[in-house]
Amino acid sequence: MSEVLTGWTRATTMAGRSVRLSRRNVDAVITSMALPVMLMLVFVYFFGGAINTGTEYVNYVVPGILILCASFGAAGTAVGVSDDMDGGIIDRFRTLDVGGTAILAGHVTASVLRNLASTALVLGVALAIGFRPSATLAGWFAVFGLLVAFLLAISWFSAAIGLLARTPEAASGFTFFMTFLPYPSSAFVRIETMPGWLHAFSEHQPVTPLIESLRGLLHSEPVGNSPWVALLWCGGILVLAVAMSGALFRVRTR
Repeated sequence: MSEVLTGWTRATTMAGRSVRLSRRNVDAVITSMALPVMLMLVFVYFFGGAINTGTEYVNYVVPGILILCASFGAAGTAVGVSDDMDGGIIDRFRTLDVGGTAILAGHVTASVLRNLASTALVLGVALAIGFRPSATLAGWFAVFGLLVAFLLAISWFSAAIGLLARTPEAASGFTFFMTFLPYPSSAFVRIETMPGWLHAFSEHQPVTPLIESLRGLLHSEPVGNSPWVALLWCGGILVLAVAMSGALFRVRTR
């Protein structure tokens, strides 16, 4: 029990450190929050009138923007981890008997907190421009749970990328794939309107069942097994990312 408490204390200390570092890097925080809002405004006001989704476009696009927001925010985790590895601070932590799990968990926790703040901002702006969810209380809890599961998964995956990359610039480049995934999905247009050769990928990639689940839950519509598929994707990515992070941290700190 004492070892568990010690590990928890170290992780929360590292999370506090990561949050303080985020407060110093104000421009990156503002960008990660403002960019999804700007993209939402662009899609709703520039393209929304030309896209037929069978409903008000703002109601259709917001779930995808929430996932895009999470992807942008999690990318900063890779840069933060890479900065630590490149700057030599890891050696100092190890002399204090702070292990890799606590260091990485701190980065991931701070990422989840930052992303939840960004999500709240995006939802606030969406409500201001006409987004009208009809979710029940249980539906809102389900939405929150799915978002947290996704944030944990991609934040740990970003931490693994930060360990894999040799420079912060490379880490930032590697995270492009995460920010790209919402586009070939049902986030902005219906999949059936895409070229036929893209359908299989769009329907079976990680974020599509997540977006479909959020959209259905927010508007009190049937979601079928989409939430369970989304959770399986998140769980699989999380397990793989944690295992990769542990292995890569041991390799980088030999």
